[in-house]
Formats: sequence, structure tokens, C-alpha cells
Amino acid sequence: MTSDISLAFAHPEERAEASAGADPRDRISLRDHVALADIGAFQQERGQTQRLRFNIVVEVRPVPTPLEDDVDRILSYDRLTEAIAYELAAERLNLLETLAARVAERILAAPQAMRVFVRIEKLDRGPGALGVEIVRSRAADPVQTVGDDGAEAALHPVVVFLSNAAICGADLTARLDALEASGLPVILTVGLPEGAVPQTGHRPTQRRIDLLAIEQNAWVLAARDPRCVVVATRTEIDWAMRHQKMIVWAPSKIVLDAVDGPTAAASNAVALALWLAEQMAATRLELHGDVSAPAGSRVPINRVGR
Repeated sequence: MTSDISLAFAHPEERAEASAGADPRDRISLRDHVALADIGAFQQERGQTQRLRFNIVVEVRPVPTPLEDDVDRILSYDRLTEAIAYELAAERLNLLETLAARVAERILAAPQAMRVFVRIEKLDRGPGALGVEIVRSRAADPVQTVGDDGAEAALHPVVVFLSNAAICGADLTARLDALEASGLPVILTVGLPEGAVPQTGHRPTQRRIDLLAIEQNAWVLAARDPRCVVVATRTEIDWAMRHQKMIVWAPSKIVLDAVDGPTAAASNAVALALWLAEQMAATRLELHGDVSAPAGSRVPINRVGR
């Protein structure tokens, strides 16, 4: 089998690991949990219990420190089995897809849960196991806008990372024109500026220094094109998206205020851009310039030029 086929039939734990982003999260799992249920769309399945096998993997927020060996600080495995039991008892369902979605939604209601893989298999419908697997995540709710007809619609921006070469390049205006022509909200991100950044040898202060250095580079970009307005808060970003403005992200406030902020070093600006893309439910992350794409991104990544 090819690696893709092997992965398709692998345990959700392997699927989660393979699709982890540049800043992977901790995971808990439930393997081979079997429960009885009356489920199925066919008449011969009605009134008959059959065995369902559940395999679940949950990516969780970083555990607060100190953990102090306190069960109340973590996502308990009981939350997974209780979600299964609750949804099986709630009502009879026709589809495994519906059951999987409801189990995933109930697990994601826990504040520690960030992304969940749910695989459910029917063990008694044939010589093999028949099943479904879904992935759901606690992405930030997309920004909503109201159209002229009064209907709400979700806004999914394009998050763009510009290398220093792209910022200073003669084709910057053409790049921004193409982004503007897409008709989607555009959030520009940048990395550290050229030259040495002060080093403290102390991780918390270094994080702040690196974030401030990135913001200095954001102002360099803003000076090159009047469309590039530097913004620092989620409120400003939401307003700009609703009004189809092109903005440059100043990351310090949002990153430092985030409960589930990125744990990668602030100097890894592409990882920051990817984290922002996830938070904003972006349609894609575009990389402009000679930069490396994070492996296993949860957001589609396009490389545009050099």
C-alpha cells in the first residue's frame, strides 16, 4: 500500500500526528471502545442492536503549569466515553455520520479540547468493519457580515506571509494588486526584520522583543503601500474584514493575550501566520518569498513566487 492508503486506514492517533501543524498539540485517545446501539437507515437494522467500535483522538490545549497532578486541570478520558454514551441514549439515529458529528461536538464543548478525530465502525454488518471517520476543530467562528439583503455570511480571509525580499521587492504593488483583486479580505503578516535582534537569554522577554521586532517590520511594509494599515486587535481585524480592507498584523497583543496562543518561538513568524490563519478560519495561507511551509498544516498553503 502507498503511504496515503496506509494512513487512510491507520488509527486516528497516526492521522492526528501526520496532520499536526508546525506547533503540534498534546493528544489524548480512546481506542477500540465497543458499545451497543440501535442505528441504521435500512429496515433490517431497525429494532436490532449492533456493535459499534469507537476510536477517538483529541488534541488539547497546553496543560497549565504547574499541573500539580490535579485531574481537574486536564481533559478526562471519561469525557470521551460519556459523550458516546450520551449521544447513543439521546435518540435513535440512521447515520454514523450524524452520531460522529454529535460526539465530536460534545467533546469540543470541553474547554481543553481543540481538535477531535472520531472513527466509528459497525462490526456486525458484514465480514468486515464498515465505518466513518470525521475531523472537527474548535476553530474561531468566522467573522460574519450582513449583506444588502440582510442575510449573514461568513468571511474567510486570505492570510499572507511576506518575506523581507517580498516586502522590499519591486513587484510588491503587483502582489498586493493581485490579492486585492481576489475579492477576499486580506491579512498580511511579516517576520523579523533584517539585522540582529537584541537577545536576552530569557524566553518570556525574548518572546516580547521578537514580537515587537516583527511589528517594526509591519510598519516598514505599511510605509511602502497606503493600503497596508497596521492593526493590533481582533476588533480592528474584524472591522477591516467586513469593510474589505487590506491590513498588516501587529501580533503582540493578540498572541500575548491568547489563552491558547502559539507555543512556537515568536521568531518563527510563519508558524505565527499559520496560527492566525487557523484562528480566523482563513481560506488559505499564502507564502510570498523564499520561506519554508509548515508540515501538516490544517489550513491550505499556497506558495506564490519568490
